[in-house]
Amino acid sequence: MTWKGLHPVVELSREVYAKGVKLTKKAMRDVEARLLRNPDLPKWDILIKPACSV
Repeated sequence: MTWKGLHPVVELSREVYAKGVKLTKKAMRDVEARLLRNPDLPKWDILIKPACSV
């Protein structure tokens, strides 16, 4: 599979996440700041910018 001539890097995560865990409003704002939504498909077409590793 390629997209724009690039092969995606895919990893399977077998981690089990606890149900009912929610982010704080501040943590969610930090996540939302990294999302670029397509205006035509805002729920389905989202580009996630990498987190700054400082």
